[in-house]
Amino acid sequence: MPRKLLKFLILFDNPTLLYFPGQFVSGRVLVELEDETAVQGVFFHVVGEGTVKVSDRQNQRHIDKENYIDFKMRLLGEPGQAPVLLSAGIHSFPFKLGLPLGLPSTFLGKHGWVQFFCKAAIKENGGLVHKNQQVFIVMNPIDLNVEPPVLACRVRLDRGGYVPGETIGVWATIDNQSRVTIKKTAACLSETIHYLSRSKVVNTERRELVRITRGKIRPGEVDDWKNEQLFIPPLPPTNLRGCHLIKIQYDVFFIIKPDNLEKEIKLQLPIMIASYPYRNPDGTLRRKRGAEYPASLPVFRPWLDMKRKVVT
Repeated sequence: MPRKLLKFLILFDNPTLLYFPGQFVSGRVLVELEDETAVQGVFFHVVGEGTVKVSDRQNQRHIDKENYIDFKMRLLGEPGQAPVLLSAGIHSFPFKLGLPLGLPSTFLGKHGWVQFFCKAAIKENGGLVHKNQQVFIVMNPIDLNVEPPVLACRVRLDRGGYVPGETIGVWATIDNQSRVTIKKTAACLSETIHYLSRSKVVNTERRELVRITRGKIRPGEVDDWKNEQLFIPPLPPTNLRGCHLIKIQYDVFFIIKPDNLEKEIKLQLPIMIASYPYRNPDGTLRRKRGAEYPASLPVFRPWLDMKRKVVT
């Protein structure tokens, strides 16, 4: 049987594939045929879903899902009508869909994910079905200007909210009045992901994202941290708003490690990771000098499978 379908593509008008809740997703399904073909229809399906698949400590498997978008449309043909004869060549079928407000951001984790994608199908008159699928990215914007402040104590950060690409400024004073040498001090940015099934936390991931370290502090010495910088990589925002299966928390831990068998001291400072930085009085975005702001939210995060020491 000669090959009839030469191309079958889902093309978005936005080449970055990044959308915000409330925006329109538009584009076209492109079909190129080698021969004249009778089809029963061209079908289009937009899906947004969250999934958690995880085993608890008793090795019991938990699977839960929630749907955010499930919209189907027919781009060509009518139910119960005669097949449509498509000529050889290129055919374009436009689509446009308004995204609901309150969608969670795209997220990929070991035990769960939030994803959005479009599916297209062509059904030939003989029953043969051709399918294609294209992922797109949703970012739920969180504006630091309208969020309640996150307070830090004892160890000072330059502020409580950030966006990816910025750096966290850390100030601290360690006055070692003990008889024990402090082996080292460190500040690290950590990510904690809670996976929920039926409103209960069934698994938790914790990973360290970036760390800076300073050396020994002998008895009687004082060490001052003055605006030491922790870089924030591209990350999904705090709490993954709109998703009830996955919760994300970010913290800066300040760690004091004694040079003996004493347990290390950890100070936890919760921070918020958002999408928009703070604004200046004139309404313009207050961008940090030297910051490299990522253009889109990462879909794949290479450190997910890296075995690194985590903060517990």
